[in-house]
Amino acid sequence: MNSIQELAGRVRAQCSRVVLGLEDVGELMLVALLCEGHVILEGVPGTGKTLLARVFARSLDMGFKRVQFTPDLMPADILGTNIFNFKTNEFVLTRGPVFTEFLLADEVNRTPPKTQAALLEAMQERAVTIDGKSHPLSPLFLVVATQNPIEQEGTYPLPEAQLDRFLFKLQVGFPGEVEERAMVALHGRRTAMPDLDALEVRPVLSREEVQALRQAVSALLLAEEMTAYIVSLVRATRAHPQLLHGASPRAAIMLATAARALAALDGRSYVVPDDVKHLFLPALRHRVVLTPAAHIEGAHADAVLSQVLASVPAPR
Repeated sequence: MNSIQELAGRVRAQCSRVVLGLEDVGELMLVALLCEGHVILEGVPGTGKTLLARVFARSLDMGFKRVQFTPDLMPADILGTNIFNFKTNEFVLTRGPVFTEFLLADEVNRTPPKTQAALLEAMQERAVTIDGKSHPLSPLFLVVATQNPIEQEGTYPLPEAQLDRFLFKLQVGFPGEVEERAMVALHGRRTAMPDLDALEVRPVLSREEVQALRQAVSALLLAEEMTAYIVSLVRATRAHPQLLHGASPRAAIMLATAARALAALDGRSYVVPDDVKHLFLPALRHRVVLTPAAHIEGAHADAVLSQVLASVPAPR
């Protein structure tokens, strides 16, 4: 098998050719792919969230579906429903878009919590239950959700239980001036979404290669002192005075898994403290809850987590 770096480099190269200024976000999406994690991309409209997700999905030889979340979207619109077939006198399952391998949940916070929750079982168990019967999903099932900041009108904050199922919450900001000029030069010929076929975006990573990469990542070494460091960081969030709820044990497990993937992308067979530090904010910013007093004082989760990161000594 080709090296993890070489295979991942194919995806990096294709994404950076079409989506400019979001290389760091794309790198963490690769980490999520390698450790079977789901991702939220949060940013104001027009910053390239959907385009990045579409190019990333096209780079993988996997089934792809996109759902535009709206206030009137129902759970059955995502999962599917049983419809009675009068010819056979039997109910037949009409599968929804969740029956795929790469699901783009566009503007996921535009739909009410009842519909958002329809993704819970699918994301955690990789299966859905319809009319009491469980239906398995692909083992490669991956959700990339985009959302606008919750301060904007017409949005519904995601429930904490669902947020905890996402490996990362990635902030997509405005590009730098150089990147924005290059973006306008590349895509400033039309107002519609760029045509990926015209841009020659093709699958560069097969299903078999994705599965092999995941197996290789899971075999990477996580030393005992690194395990202790991750646990200490997560436990420290539960003692911080500005956090009403700290991160769960699931957060520690996901952080450890993601650190393995980041080490592999860096060409190492072992995890170092810098891997954990790099992933700490994107892996935990959506898993902690600020106290009401901290909200009033204008505190932000990233700032509080940065304090936690600085307070816990890293192993040498």
